[in-house]
Amino acid sequence: MNRLPASRPAARRFCNSRFSPPVTALTLLLITLTTLPNSANADTPTTRPNVLVILADDQGWGDLSLHGNPNLQTLNIDSLARDGAQFTNFYVCAVCSPTRAEFLTGRYHNRMGVYSTSSGGERFSADEQTIAQRFNNAGYNTAAFGKWHSGMQWPYHPNARGFDEFYGFCSGHWGLYFDPMLEHNGQITHGKGFIIDDLTDHAIDFIDQSDEKPFFVYLPYNTPHSPMQVPDEYWNAFKDQPITPDPTPANAAKQDTPHTRAALAMCKNIDDNVGRLIEHLQSTGKADNTIVVYFSDNGPNGWRFNGGMKGRKGSTNEGGLRSPLVIRFPSQIAAGTKIRTVSGAIDLLPTLSELAGLDWQSIQRDGKPIDGISLAKELAGATRSLSADDRILFGSWKNRSTARTQKYRLHSSGELYDIENDRNEQTDIASKRPDIAVHLSKELQRWETETAKENGSAKSRPFTIAHPDAVWTQLPARDATFSGQIKRSNRFPNCTYLKNWSDVSDKIQWDVEALSSGRYEVQMYYACPKSDVGATIDLTLGDSRLATQIDRPAESPFVGAAHDRVERQEGDVKRWQPITLGTIAVTPGQHTLTLRATEIPGSQVCEMRLLMLRRID
Repeated sequence: MNRLPASRPAARRFCNSRFSPPVTALTLLLITLTTLPNSANADTPTTRPNVLVILADDQGWGDLSLHGNPNLQTLNIDSLARDGAQFTNFYVCAVCSPTRAEFLTGRYHNRMGVYSTSSGGERFSADEQTIAQRFNNAGYNTAAFGKWHSGMQWPYHPNARGFDEFYGFCSGHWGLYFDPMLEHNGQITHGKGFIIDDLTDHAIDFIDQSDEKPFFVYLPYNTPHSPMQVPDEYWNAFKDQPITPDPTPANAAKQDTPHTRAALAMCKNIDDNVGRLIEHLQSTGKADNTIVVYFSDNGPNGWRFNGGMKGRKGSTNEGGLRSPLVIRFPSQIAAGTKIRTVSGAIDLLPTLSELAGLDWQSIQRDGKPIDGISLAKELAGATRSLSADDRILFGSWKNRSTARTQKYRLHSSGELYDIENDRNEQTDIASKRPDIAVHLSKELQRWETETAKENGSAKSRPFTIAHPDAVWTQLPARDATFSGQIKRSNRFPNCTYLKNWSDVSDKIQWDVEALSSGRYEVQMYYACPKSDVGATIDLTLGDSRLATQIDRPAESPFVGAAHDRVERQEGDVKRWQPITLGTIAVTPGQHTLTLRATEIPGSQVCEMRLLMLRRID
């Protein structure tokens, strides 16, 4: 992929109201109902709108000035609502990988194998059809730039799920945001500069290369997720700023002010990059025919301003599940549109598909019913009845479940809240409205039973290798099991490495399923001081074996923490170096891939970050 020049100026701040003249809702509805793309009048891809979906990571509903945050101005994100539609009751999941699965498929994450945020639990079933596959099949150029967090190996890799182009990382969190190790279509590469600026550069570049076809760009940013790293210009603007806490005293008392300042600085950087994207769409004449979507994956990763709502990331209360959602589509959506319908990430696939004229309802005939609904007609100005029982939106995480109607939220604990009048969930009304509590409890139990059956044996799935369509396959340390003296570098596995590999009885293993046969070159990304060079290691896979010696040092001091604005919880990272271990024959079936040492002349074998398998025939 072509890159922008190295001299690209720092992200600028844009806020422009020149997107569309005011249009009455009735006029827009009449226009849209006759011109909305569909399979009949959108015969060629060039007649379809472009789509740009931007997803923030750990940004709460309250992290925008749009929602009253007094501590920062997010003028570019706010402008998407001003010039398009703002959703006031939009919900995602309590943590990130479930939300991504629900956006990508239009189905609840616990129907399709998602049960964790790492070590394979973030993967949704390989037979699910994604929004990218649907748009790709309709003639779109598709790309994802950023944090994937839905599986690393084919057929879970983004290139296997409908994205022609992928640049970013597949794990749940990353330990370095400046010039980090990333991947490009499966192959290890390195980023350039601050990661959010870099991902935006790639998105702009891809948009420029998609002149002949419409584009579908998914831009899952990885901030303000920790570690709390951000360029100096943003940190300097917030590091000494007085911070107004959340209006709820219980939330305010738990605020970590330095962490909050760093998060706000990261949100400001996101807003500036959204501004760059808006300006580029305008300058290239693509703005009117591009659907721009902005939302977040869960509640905030800290106790900061969030409109007084109970809960944060990881919670199934309003504060953990409510997300911003703004959609701008100047040729179809009137400026200042407000959507009050209770809605969620599962609704984006049907809504965007209908706006683009794709037949999303056919998925229901494929045995995978879509849980989401299309809100395209409401975006065009139609009205929907908002009765209390109009729709039930479900959510769950870590043995906690919840049911949300237009008016109420019931928790699996039995608590019932009138959200329309008690957004902060302060007064449990289950005893006053037993009719509602009993009804929603039965519906929640039915949904839990139904989805539990569908989730099946997800926890026993091995990691896939040797997919016939994949050249590169990563097996990172986070997916390995280990024994003996070996330790994981941090309790959060996604970006970890294995250390203390100091005994010939120690083993590093992956449970794998080979999907085809072939010969593969195996590289190991490692770090090893000169004093420990010389260990001999064996790699076995089924009946195949290779042996090699670590014959050169890979000096790699810690990097990353020097950029932290507050102390990190995640482990430190290093500049890992590859060493070729040799080639190995792979046969189809389930195996245990084992890495062990046969001779250790120094104090350790090495520190191991990942294995990379490259198909050679």
